[in-house]
Amino acid sequence: MEIDAKKAASIFKALSDENRIQILSLLSGGEKCACKLLETLQITQPTLSHHMKILCDAGIVVGRKDGKWMHYSISDTGIKQAYTYFGMLTGISIEKSIQTNPSNCC
Repeated sequence: MEIDAKKAASIFKALSDENRIQILSLLSGGEKCACKLLETLQITQPTLSHHMKILCDAGIVVGRKDGKWMHYSISDTGIKQAYTYFGMLTGISIEKSIQTNPSNCC
């Protein structure tokens, strides 16, 4: 499999911002309404929209509209793709590394 440099850059850009890392941390507990993200992060709605667009465009997060609100969740497919690209770029298989050396001990 050959790496799609543009897609990989999009994914890593999405992961390179403190607010987006906080958003992913919040979403790790399951789907969240944008209103809950706004309350927790204490950012403006346009700022949240900007960050969500980057996360969604990268494929890491998916959104669904429910009435006037958007609900967001982490995309399993997007996360697997991020793992794959990271492994391809570093030559390290995440799954293999965890299985062969679970304690990271010498």
